[in-house]
Amino acid sequence: MGKNVLIFGASGDIGSEIAVHLGNLGYSLVLHYHQNRDKINEIYERLENPTSILGYFQADLTKFTEITRCLDEIWYPVDAIIFASGHSYTGIFQEMPVKEMDNLLSVHVKAPWMICKHLLPQMIQRKSGHIIFITSIWGDYGASNEVVYSSVKGAQSSFVKALAKEVGPSGISVNGISPGFIETKMNKQFTKEERLNIYSEIPLNRGGFPSEIAFTVQFLLDKRSQYIQGEIIRINGAWI
Repeated sequence: MGKNVLIFGASGDIGSEIAVHLGNLGYSLVLHYHQNRDKINEIYERLENPTSILGYFQADLTKFTEITRCLDEIWYPVDAIIFASGHSYTGIFQEMPVKEMDNLLSVHVKAPWMICKHLLPQMIQRKSGHIIFITSIWGDYGASNEVVYSSVKGAQSSFVKALAKEVGPSGISVNGISPGFIETKMNKQFTKEERLNIYSEIPLNRGGFPSEIAFTVQFLLDKRSQYIQGEIIRINGAWI
């Protein structure tokens, strides 16, 4: 295929699965990570052809200077951007520190704004490109004790829908994937009993897998999916 895919949050469970899946399909990868450098090594080990990775870089997307630095380090032509980075914060809204609010807003909203603004001109010039956000079920429905996380994920979905209308005429595809309960380290905080209670609320009686998210990314990158634009695909087992 030979297309260059830039993946933010490649060190997360979903991001790394997307990287391995696309790399083994023949895409070329540029990977971002924040702290977990070992996960990048793991991606190398899982790839059938490690040369699928063109490069990787570290950046803390909560910091403006780090965002601008990482933009300077992206010198490969980018055909697709996958935003899979981020973290949640659980707690009562009134007690949430302002710094945590700022961090969530930067990672999930401001950093993607800046990155898209920087890379869109080259896509528009080529009249082709893909932008895919991994959002969240809580961006669709909201979650108690995750108010700000729900807010920024909802903002991502709104950004997808608005940007899709603006750049669609230039041949740029913009979509989102909204996962429900996925078996990742983010959800390992739950006890066995809590997990079983959640499963009982999901019609499929299980959590989703990162591989199911990765396959949907593949689907959206396929040229046969080009008429899908500005959509948020929900992968949640009919939960909620």
